[in-house]
Amino acid sequence: MVIEGWTQTMGAGPLLLIAAAAIVTLLFLIIKLRMHALLALILISLATAFATGIPANQVVPVLINGFGTTLGTVALLVGLGAMLGRIVETSGGAKVLADYLIGIFGEKRAPFALGLASLIFGFPIFFDAGLMVMLPVIFAVAHRLGGGVLRYGLPAAGAFSVMHIFLPPHPGPVSASAFFEANVGLVTLAGLIVVIPTWYVTAYLFGLHIGRKLVLPVPEILGHASAEAESHPPRFRTIVGLLLLPLVLIFMNTGLNTLAASGVLSEGVKDEQWFQILRTLGETPVALLISVIVAIYVLGLRRGKDAGALEKLLESSLGPVCSVILITGAGGMFGGVLRTSGIGTALSDVLGDMGIPLILAGFLIAAILRIAQGSATVALTTTAGLIAPAVALAGLNGMQVASMVIAVAAGSVVVSHVNDSGFWLVGRFFGMDVKTTLKTWTVMETLIGVMGFAIAAVIFLLAGLAG
Repeated sequence: MVIEGWTQTMGAGPLLLIAAAAIVTLLFLIIKLRMHALLALILISLATAFATGIPANQVVPVLINGFGTTLGTVALLVGLGAMLGRIVETSGGAKVLADYLIGIFGEKRAPFALGLASLIFGFPIFFDAGLMVMLPVIFAVAHRLGGGVLRYGLPAAGAFSVMHIFLPPHPGPVSASAFFEANVGLVTLAGLIVVIPTWYVTAYLFGLHIGRKLVLPVPEILGHASAEAESHPPRFRTIVGLLLLPLVLIFMNTGLNTLAASGVLSEGVKDEQWFQILRTLGETPVALLISVIVAIYVLGLRRGKDAGALEKLLESSLGPVCSVILITGAGGMFGGVLRTSGIGTALSDVLGDMGIPLILAGFLIAAILRIAQGSATVALTTTAGLIAPAVALAGLNGMQVASMVIAVAAGSVVVSHVNDSGFWLVGRFFGMDVKTTLKTWTVMETLIGVMGFAIAAVIFLLAGLAG
């Protein structure tokens, strides 16, 4: 949020100290004093706004803007995703899909199967939407095989994360490609080279390792299928079709956007009514709404369930996720305060003059901005805009520019913590407290970023030698 007529006069040093003190205090309140995360986030957001000099009459609007912007993205997605997950779970559908995956890959390879499915699903669909669709299957496999939710959840969540971070048509690599004028095809190739080994090491192997150390119970947030439902489950192909439906619709949206942006479709097509309608149907909230309505009919009404019972089932799905939605919104509020305070601009000015290799500078600037203010998108776009002139003047070949995109994207994902709304989303859905989320999700995201950067740097060097 930009405050008209106000300019931040503090330097990067004081702003960083305030941000660090706010984060430490927040962790103290939640972990040591056991204050509810929602209250702690609001309190610290308010204190941080005053400490950074945001005008008093703008403090509450800044808080509401950060909260509302995050909720605008998260609330519908989580609510509709919870409805879809509850219907699939309680119908016995999640168990059918879990049994099928286990039958093909075996019990020992179930985490690998979930991660592989998430990698495929994650190509067209954004991280949070993909995770919501896969949650009932993750929980069903964890219930069936035991061993705790992290053993199965982290490989899947990590798969969606690496796809979202490194590969077009996701917004991060696409926007960085635009700043650097990179070839999207080469970015996709470099992204694929990075994604597969990075996921295997930092999400799959790490997930198995941490899952053995921390055996957490499977959350009850999506409910359970009754014995009757499990004895008369829906067909496998029905469940696959339902889970693929939102993915296909969302892919239609991202595919059309990519074709239009790349010039494959003529400029006038973007203004055609049919084009706009198809894009709207593929927007994530609309795609999930359509999927929920289809699920109500296919798994409910067509199988003889009472409409009133279905209404109560859907209502029961919303209560458990209200806390997730509100805490995630409050995490966005805290990040919004840090962004409005001008910490990103101040850091950009200081970091822009670092005399280090360009690809390392891109990674470090994005990483520091990410840690300071929470938003991966802001960190990535700010960094890309900051170093784009240097990239243009460096005389890099196409593959080197593509690896620059990957390096900046890698920096923008490290150290997901309490000022990142995604931290709260994953932590709450997997039933983790803040301390456990820091040990698992934060570490995994940092490993993803560091390994992704290392591979991108190797690509950069090899491309330079070949060019």
